[in-house]
Amino acid sequence: MTLSHPSRFASSAFLLLGVLLIAISLRSPITGVGPLLDSIRAELHLTATQAGMLTTLPLLAFAFFSPVASKVASKRGLEQALMLSLLFIIIGLSIRSLGSVSSLFLGTVIIGAGIAFANVLLPSLMKRDFPTKIATMTSMYVLMMGAGSAITASLAIPLDDMAKQLSISFIPSWAFSLGSLVIFPLIAILVWLPQMRNHTSPSKETQKLDSHSYLWRSLGAWQITLFLALNSFLMYIFISWLPTILVDNGYNHHEAGVIHGMLQLFTAVPALVLIPFMSKIKDRRFLSFGLTFLAFIGIIGLLLKPELAMIWGMLFGFGAGGGFILVLALISLRTSSAHQAATLSGMAQFLGYLLGASGPMIMGELHEQTASWQLPLIICALCAVLWSVFAFLAAKDELIKPTAHHDNVVFAQAQP
Repeated sequence: MTLSHPSRFASSAFLLLGVLLIAISLRSPITGVGPLLDSIRAELHLTATQAGMLTTLPLLAFAFFSPVASKVASKRGLEQALMLSLLFIIIGLSIRSLGSVSSLFLGTVIIGAGIAFANVLLPSLMKRDFPTKIATMTSMYVLMMGAGSAITASLAIPLDDMAKQLSISFIPSWAFSLGSLVIFPLIAILVWLPQMRNHTSPSKETQKLDSHSYLWRSLGAWQITLFLALNSFLMYIFISWLPTILVDNGYNHHEAGVIHGMLQLFTAVPALVLIPFMSKIKDRRFLSFGLTFLAFIGIIGLLLKPELAMIWGMLFGFGAGGGFILVLALISLRTSSAHQAATLSGMAQFLGYLLGASGPMIMGELHEQTASWQLPLIICALCAVLWSVFAFLAAKDELIKPTAHHDNVVFAQAQP
């Protein structure tokens, strides 16, 4: 008996470490591309639209592979499905680093599939194993995603330079830089191996994302969905194109990579502040508006005063990262059951990732047509205004609540 408590503590600590290492691997394969985009385009002769696809493809994979994840987990268990997620990411990173156009895009799709699995299944695992610490776990999870992104964005150019200095010739230097990211999921796999003896199905609400169809007719559900969609739209534009925007404004690639990394880091900073106090804030409308307004200021600042890009990048990162955390919290706060929350999350993330996927391609094409970042940034600023409106509306203190009437299900909004 005396060993049981230390044993359980060690098991929980190892599980937590595994979750955090998986989290590091979920955004870094995408954010590592931005600082290297100019080199990739020059080597492979990609158009701006094709370059935008490097960020778009993972988002499309998120949207379309997410439903598959719960089915795999229901058959193989959460632990094995998450291991499969890590294997997909490793395989995708390896293929993407072969140095050809076809391998670049194929590897990107496989990476997206792996990330999609973990996106869907990790929240279910945290709900199962840390039911009284979900807010703290979410905070740590988001923080590790942001930290991984910041490290990756900041080291992308130095690793590219290292490959050149070492005269590595069997793959391009940018491919060496991107391939180095495999270290994160490899370590995660080693730490996750002890969990493979378990075989636990995801929670019921994770498996059933196809009911609650009334949500598609709910004004509140659409406000939350558009809040998340515009958040994703703007965030992935900046993940893809910020380094190129900065280089075109006179920064060198190293400086652009550091600023890009700082933006990534600041997307995680709100996790330290917001989540523990989320339940204590009664009127979240002004918080949501304030966060999105910070991101708007960041976009306007980059447009008018690019020489202060470090400040604008931090403001945008804090606003977009805070908005993402808030909208995830609103999905729980404005729903009346875990099943309803999971369904709303599925709706919001499916449409959000679809819209997010279009952003890098649209802005890349606009830049190519106008040979300037002025119009793309102006459009981003206008989208940020619209984003602020939906953020304000989505943060109402009301439940999205269905009422049964004969055999039909409709929705009604009620005060909690």
